[in-house]
Amino acid sequence: MAYKHRSNIIVRCRDWYLTTVKWRKYQFGAHFHAGRNVSLWARKQIKIGDYCYLGANTRIQCDTIMGHYVFTANNVAFVGKYDHHYQEPGKPMLLSSRIKDDDYNWKGTDSAIIIEDDVWIGYGAILMSGIRIGTGSIIASGALVTKDVESFSIYGGTPAVKIGDRFCSMEDLEKHKQVYRENYKTSEPL
Repeated sequence: MAYKHRSNIIVRCRDWYLTTVKWRKYQFGAHFHAGRNVSLWARKQIKIGDYCYLGANTRIQCDTIMGHYVFTANNVAFVGKYDHHYQEPGKPMLLSSRIKDDDYNWKGTDSAIIIEDDVWIGYGAILMSGIRIGTGSIIASGALVTKDVESFSIYGGTPAVKIGDRFCSMEDLEKHKQVYRENYKTSEPL
């Protein structure tokens, strides 16, 4: 679903409640919208830019920084790679220390997902912490993203690999960048 300004007062009130009460420890830009059953948790931070949309049942469970004009389809997951200390000697993994513990000091404490501006993440995609999704990229439905994604590209598969470019020609890409810079807020230069 493409982002559309929410004029329904009930939807706007729900989004206000989510961003200022329920998820008050995180940062949200203007015109944020979350679909039903969205869940957010991060050890340190979640920062979401302007005009972002999280589809129903999306789960963010690691530090995440998201640019402007980013949207996810439903059932997208942002997951930490090292949420449990699975190498802790003498303990079953179920009982090992986990990233939610205050004294957790294993891997992953400084690992985040960085999503630049103008990104579309397809239905059921899973993004692992420690990656960067470049500006203007598309993540295909069902993809498992374990490595950085180039700007203005399309990635899909398990694990995700580049399957194409967003634009058919360099001329179209350059035209997009020019018009985008003139009309939309950006986090970083295109």
